[in-house]
Amino acid sequence: MARHLITSALPYINGIKHLGNMVGSMLPADVYSRYLRQRGHEVLFICATDEHGTPAELAAQEAGLPVAEFCTRAHEAQKAVYDGFGLSFDFFGRSSSPQNREITQEIARELQRNGFIEERAIRQVYSNADGRFLPDRYIVGTCPHCGYDKARGDQCENCTRVLDPTDLLEPRSAISGSADLEVRETKHLFLLQSKLTEEVEEWISAHGDDWPVLASSIARKWLTEGLQDRSITRDLEWGVPVPADVWPELAAAGKVFYVWFDAPIEYIGATKEWADAAPAGQLRDWKSWWYEADATVRYTEFMAKDNVPFHTVMFPATILGSRRPWKKVDYVKAFNWLTYYGGKFSTSQKRGIFTDVALELLPADYWRYFLMAHAPESDDSSFTWDLFAGVVNKDLADTLGNFVNRVLSFSRKRFGDHVPGGHAPGEAEQRLGAQIADLLAEYEAQLDALNFRKAAQSLRALWSAGNAYLDEKAPWLQVKTDPEAAALTLRTAMNLIHLYAVVSEPFIPTAAAAMRGAFASADDAPAASRRWVSAAEARALDLVPAGTAFTVPPVLFAKITDEDLAAWTVRFGGESA
Repeated sequence: MARHLITSALPYINGIKHLGNMVGSMLPADVYSRYLRQRGHEVLFICATDEHGTPAELAAQEAGLPVAEFCTRAHEAQKAVYDGFGLSFDFFGRSSSPQNREITQEIARELQRNGFIEERAIRQVYSNADGRFLPDRYIVGTCPHCGYDKARGDQCENCTRVLDPTDLLEPRSAISGSADLEVRETKHLFLLQSKLTEEVEEWISAHGDDWPVLASSIARKWLTEGLQDRSITRDLEWGVPVPADVWPELAAAGKVFYVWFDAPIEYIGATKEWADAAPAGQLRDWKSWWYEADATVRYTEFMAKDNVPFHTVMFPATILGSRRPWKKVDYVKAFNWLTYYGGKFSTSQKRGIFTDVALELLPADYWRYFLMAHAPESDDSSFTWDLFAGVVNKDLADTLGNFVNRVLSFSRKRFGDHVPGGHAPGEAEQRLGAQIADLLAEYEAQLDALNFRKAAQSLRALWSAGNAYLDEKAPWLQVKTDPEAAALTLRTAMNLIHLYAVVSEPFIPTAAAAMRGAFASADDAPAASRRWVSAAEARALDLVPAGTAFTVPPVLFAKITDEDLAAWTVRFGGESA
């Protein structure tokens, strides 16, 4: 079996994230990790909060807290939300960790030794009103490429173009709002990406053809435009310090590394955090995943499209320039954006749903299934309350939830609280088994290919097959004339419920656990009950034998009402608000 290293883009420390952030990185990474674990693969799923940079300092200032304390509190708040969504990280770290500081500084030293870092005197924006040099994100203005009037000094989030602060039109301070800015000379470190262009091009040529078009096209666009030498230090109080043993003057001036230099390195740093946090007596070898990793390690990254350039060009250039055998990504799964009624989520305008509030409204499985069934893979996708309610009510409540409830309730009423026996499987069961095996193979193929919308369609088809079988056999009529035939139908349907419990876990783990928990078998340990179902087992549909005790779980999914829709549309700024 392969060893799968999986990372999702690091959520920035500044604020609870919205649903678009969840579906663009962490949730699909979790679905894939859960699936691979069930298939028997060794998985290491790593994420962390991205804690350095300008927004962290500004948010801490606004909250009246030291930035370190602000980040600690924000990290715990975000972790609580991700736990609520059932994200199965093997470790959720922090980019402000000592481990990330150590590895970032060492990689910078290697780049310096290899001639890929240069100290340059540059002219930088200085705010007279604030009495300080302004890092790129402390400057906002109009993007010269697309005209977006809230572009930051490092990147326009509207058109994704990377910017320098001096590129902005009508620039102003993000601290005071003052336009009283001037340009002064200061010194910074530059990563000489121009000297690494050919190596990055060769690396992308060897790997990019296997990536989704979205990821490969963005990476190649950057290469076509030419890699520019990039400043990798900033004038901030909070960040990974420039090591004084190499750059004493800059260290004395308080320079720290640019957040986009140290943040991707935190994937490695968080893995070392995971290893260092091992329980007493347990050894975890983080280097076998990252440093001189063997061919069995397959590394998959999940991210939204605005993160692609940094992960496919800047971070690989950094790793290549270190001349060390760090593991580089094998597959980049990139996503477009989830919008809210076609527009952007906005905290200030109370527009859209953020992840903490989503969990207050409904359990995580409702959101997990909807988001993956409508993941913005080929294009941007739009959230609307009507669409959300339709998917929840049709797929989750009617197709899956109702099937589980009516099968178990009817069987208990007619045959008691043990799986009934009945006739041996007949032609209808053989046809059903063949259909289920085919649908399962399609579902597996889509998950293997990381096609999440198509995988959700295949999962829905598996659920629908059970309803079609139940309607065809009609055990509520069979029981009147041939109770043994009704017992066979219900036993087969219960085996479908067990199958659904196993294969639905990547998408809806809480409901899957409830379905598994409906059946009690002395020889069926919890781990075994989660093991993936083989094609032969799917075809036979006999993993839950007659005589197995069962209970009827609570309703898996409640329907969303028109009253719910009306209230939520008004509250969150929907189309009709």
